[in-house]
Amino acid sequence: MAGKQTKQETKQELSIEESMTKLSETISLLESEDISLEDSLKAYEQGVKYVKLCNEALDAAEKKVLVIRENGELDEF
Repeated sequence: MAGKQTKQETKQELSIEESMTKLSETISLLESEDISLEDSLKAYEQGVKYVKLCNEALDAAEKKVLVIRENGELDEF
C-alpha cells in the first residue's frame, strides 16, 4: 500500500513540500472505497503525523520571516 510509511521515515526531516505531498497521498488513500477499516485507521494515524509535521514546518517558516523596518533594518519575528 502506498500510504504505509515506516516509523523511521516519519522521524526523518521531511520538507514541507514532501509532507504536504505525503498528506495528499494519505487523503487520497482514505477516500478510496477499497480500503479496509484497519488500513484506514493506520492511514489516518499517519495523516495526523503529516499534519503535525506541516504545522511545525509552517511555524518554523513563520518565525524566519523578516520584517523590514522603516530604517532599513531587518528583524525576525
